[in-house]
Amino acid sequence: MNTSGVVAATWAKSWMTGTRIYLDADLLAQAAAEHVVALAGQAIARQGRFSVALSGGSTPRALYARLATEDFAPQIDWSNVHVFWGDERCVPPEHPDSNYGMARQILLDHVPIPAPNVHPIHGELEPAEAALQYERILRTFFARTTQESGTTFDLVLLGLGTDGHTASLFPRTDPLHEKNRWVAAHYADAVGVWRVTITPPAINAATHVTFLVSGTDKAQTLQQVLGGPYQPDLLPAQIIRPFSGRLLWLLDAAAAALL
Repeated sequence: MNTSGVVAATWAKSWMTGTRIYLDADLLAQAAAEHVVALAGQAIARQGRFSVALSGGSTPRALYARLATEDFAPQIDWSNVHVFWGDERCVPPEHPDSNYGMARQILLDHVPIPAPNVHPIHGELEPAEAALQYERILRTFFARTTQESGTTFDLVLLGLGTDGHTASLFPRTDPLHEKNRWVAAHYADAVGVWRVTITPPAINAATHVTFLVSGTDKAQTLQQVLGGPYQPDLLPAQIIRPFSGRLLWLLDAAAAALL
């Protein structure tokens, strides 16, 4: 990876792999795109396919826009990429709050990915039904892989909320304590909407988990998540500890200001 713009590289707690800090959000998006391209190439060369769970939010949006450009899109064999989502609001796909809709508009409509390779969470369904359906989709897709290696996604992309949530794992909510199900639906009081989210067992079984965090409004929360006591009920992002995979934090300098 081209590390131009990296102003620091640190190793946090033993369960983390690393943290990379970039001068600004633009360099962060560039580095994140290079990261995805590299992991996609490695996975396709190794096993013939690359599975990625996308995140919503403004920081991932900048990454998706970069991946859709002429500089990056041709570097990925999209015919062997399978796209999933880490969470979804329970809204129709054309709704402006849909994570699927955002990724479709910014990235997927601009790259040659086969339609069967796109696996959205159907937020237009009843929440419990949407969660059950997505659980079946994931279990079917990863059946052979999990039997052989115990892993799920090749890459899970995550963001960080100012309250410490990631995906739709919010403070003091039931999905944080899930041990068996890979997908759960719950009403997020903090944002006043039903959500469907993949759970810690599914995320922590991934080969790579990468957080993308930018902005000064995330600095205090990031400091607490990385440097504070382990209290995942209050800071859900702390529960992301891959069983055998690699955890990476890609940050801009504003978000990392208090580290």
